Amino acid sequence: MSVGIDQYLHAAIVVRDLDAAIYFYGTVLGLERVDRALRFPGAWYQLGETQIHLIVPDSNTAYPALLDPSQKWGRNPHLAFRVANLDKAKEQLLKHNCPIQPSASGRPALFTQDPDGNVIELSQG
Repeated sequence: MSVGIDQYLHAAIVVRDLDAAIYFYGTVLGLERVDRALRFPGAWYQLGETQIHLIVPDSNTAYPALLDPSQKWGRNPHLAFRVANLDKAKEQLLKHNCPIQPSASGRPALFTQDPDGNVIELSQG
């Protein structure tokens, strides 16, 4: 017997600066923003059948520590997206001064961070 899960719906991540996050996910990554009817600050993005929910915590919520930049980002919690051309994705990230770390595995993938330090993996598919 199982719970009966049949579809992945969304990932929710915490962001401190909603405007910076909206710029990163909408402009830099080019994701489609969709309407949301909730009362707390945030933004939703659609990617195929899945959504990414950016959530701004209230002032009483502890925010997770940012990553140590010397660590391998892929060993931390992260969102992973497939891209058609990793070189073009890297060029776009560098154009917007985003940090980049190549995959330690040697496969065609790289890691970046959003303005809040949330790790994003881009993997050529």
